[in-house]
This record gives sequence, C-alpha cells and structure tokens, in this order.
Amino acid sequence: MKYAFWPGCVALGAAPELYTSTKLVLGKLGIEVQEMGNASCTGSGVLQERNRKLGDTLNVRTFAQAEKMGLPIMTICSTCQGVMSQAQRAVTRDDAYLAEINTYLKDEGLEYKGSTVTKHLLWILVEEYGIDKLKSHFVRDLSGLKLAPFYGCYMVRPSNALGFAEHPERERSLEQVIEATGASVVEYRNSRLCCGFPILLINQQNALKMVSTHTGTAQELGAHAMVTPCPLCHLNLDGYQAKAAKRNRPGGIEMPVLHLPQLLGLAMGFSPEELGMKKHMVSTSGFEEALTARAR
Repeated sequence: MKYAFWPGCVALGAAPELYTSTKLVLGKLGIEVQEMGNASCTGSGVLQERNRKLGDTLNVRTFAQAEKMGLPIMTICSTCQGVMSQAQRAVTRDDAYLAEINTYLKDEGLEYKGSTVTKHLLWILVEEYGIDKLKSHFVRDLSGLKLAPFYGCYMVRPSNALGFAEHPERERSLEQVIEATGASVVEYRNSRLCCGFPILLINQQNALKMVSTHTGTAQELGAHAMVTPCPLCHLNLDGYQAKAAKRNRPGGIEMPVLHLPQLLGLAMGFSPEELGMKKHMVSTSGFEEALTARAR
C-alpha cells in the first residue's frame, strides 16, 4: 500500500505531535507514503467562503500532483478530507469548470484529469487495510478505558460529497477503530457536531460554548479521553477547553483529547512521550494513569 501523503497545515505546524505519531503508526503498519511537500493548504472551508474558485483551484493543483505521481492521496485531517471531497465533486461533475481550473495550472505543467482518490487514514484503515489486520499490530489492550469519538463536521457532512452511500461503514468508522483497541465507546450525539473552530474568530462566545458542551458532556458520561481524526477539532477542544470551562462550566473540565494516530500508537505499544502527548494543552496525565492501571 502506497499513498501520496498530505499531512495538512496543522500537523506540520500547530500540532506536530500528530505528524510524529502518524509516521510512527504508518511505519508499524507497513504503509508506504510519499510526502507531498509542494501541496497547498486546502483552504479549510474558510477560504471557500470568500473565494470558492480559488479554493477549488488549490485543491485541484494537489490532485494533479498526486495524479502525476500515480498515487491516491492520504490525509490525516477531517477538514482536509471534507474540503478536498467537495472540490473533487465540483470539478468532476462540471467539465467546463475543470477545464477552466486547468488553465490556471498550466504554468506549473500540471493538468488534472479527474482520477485522484483522496482518503483519510481512518477510512483507509477500515476500508482497505482491514480491522483484523490492524488489530494484529496491537500489543497493549485498552480494555476498561472509555473513549468518546469526535469526528469533526467536515468528515460527515455533506455526506453526498463524502461517499457515504457507497461506503456506509464510514458512519461508524471511528467507533470501529476505538473498539478494535479494546476500549469502550462513549456514545453521545455530540460526536458528529461542529467543534466550533470555524466560527472562533467571528463568534468566540458560541465557539467556546460548543467546546464546553462537547468536552463537558464527554466528561459527564465518564470518558477518560476524546479521540478525533481532525487536528482543527483538536486545536479547539484541547487548546480552548480551559477558557471554555471558565465561561460555561464553573465546575471545570479536564478532558484529554487524543489524535487518532496517538490512540493507535498506544495500542501498538508506543509510549505517551513518543506520541507527543506531553505537547497537549490539557494534561493527559490522568488518562495515562488510567492506561497504566489497566496494564497491571
């Protein structure tokens, strides 16, 4: 298995622990990747609100690079997956639009023909690698731990652009992976809602309310941690949790938020330090104590 790997801006900047843990996990799984060092930011949906054509052009440029490499794209960001899926749908359903965008790529010697497939690591594990094969690499049983999934809205909406009709297993892909580690899934409706990041700069009050609602609900339901495949969700739920709790939950919230590859890495036997968990804003020490207690 080989992919053109686009880590996304956040994993290469604000959340380097995601990049580090992903590389450790991919090495253990034997999944080969060729990093796309010249790919563009997807626009995160924010650019698209201002200039949809520019956002689509940046993504088609990335598709064309992968197409030239002859490889599908792997991403580790729910937001990247959602935005890229929408761009792909837009240009493959409108030949004239694709032709126009290709005129902007000519100077780089690029032309997109429409064949690139983009898949989040989560989907690759469930649909291509296989849960049973994934479990064969786990050496640490996480039984007894309770984990709350948090997809990130771009990973679940709009479902027609994300291929849910063709791949219904995507509905519970994160739950499947959590269960494969031996941990229990905390079921709650918040898991598929927006984290609040897209409105953080224009309506911080509501964004912080979302953070406190999601993390506070997970805590009330007994979760030891949340798990997300979206680094932007991680930035918001982890980075703004203390501020959100101060405004909305006087009793306090202390809910660790794990990146998906960190969860996989723990099940594979890597240490929290190797997986960069000390870089989180919300301390993972309580979660680590629970993890250690279950290993005795």
